[in-house]
Amino acid sequence: MIDVKFYFNFRSPYCYLASKTMWPIIDDYNVNMVWRPVGGYDLRSVPSRAKKKMPLARQDMARYARRLGIPVSPPPVDTEPTPAGAASLYAETEGKLREYIIETMRLEWAEARNIAEDDALREIARRIDLDPDALLNASKNENNLAQLERNAQEAEEDGVIGVPSFVIGEEIFWGQDRIDFVLEHLRELRASKV
Repeated sequence: MIDVKFYFNFRSPYCYLASKTMWPIIDDYNVNMVWRPVGGYDLRSVPSRAKKKMPLARQDMARYARRLGIPVSPPPVDTEPTPAGAASLYAETEGKLREYIIETMRLEWAEARNIAEDDALREIARRIDLDPDALLNASKNENNLAQLERNAQEAEEDGVIGVPSFVIGEEIFWGQDRIDFVLEHLRELRASKV
């Protein structure tokens, strides 16, 4: 088994795109997905830069979304990703991480919902058959919130500068448009399940 660290921020439009295309990494290769969600502005542009970058990023995202045939309806600008990141740690312990990532990103980026709101998190829990109260509690759990901060520190130590990023050994693959390179690298490592 090869460890693949996956740094992810639920507010990133590029993480939305990755949530649609990253699964062959897990499905087709002998890998251990090491989930590293972060919150707030960790591994994202700071607010002043994000404001300037947003129109271009949304155009760019829309092009990729058209290519993938997926809907895009951006969430409110003030959407805070930290609760969703913290809640993802609970979904992971319940064996529902994949479903959680997909539905959270769908609710946020295809249905324009603010995933920081309690009712949005409850909706995600219902969609993937998790206890809504437990998921909501996990989104506010101090240990989970501290884990997000540790993940951001680990990203810095790993040399990661943005999301989504995949780290395999010393190799860093930054961006949803680098997933093909991740797959190519795993083939070179002879990690294919076939």
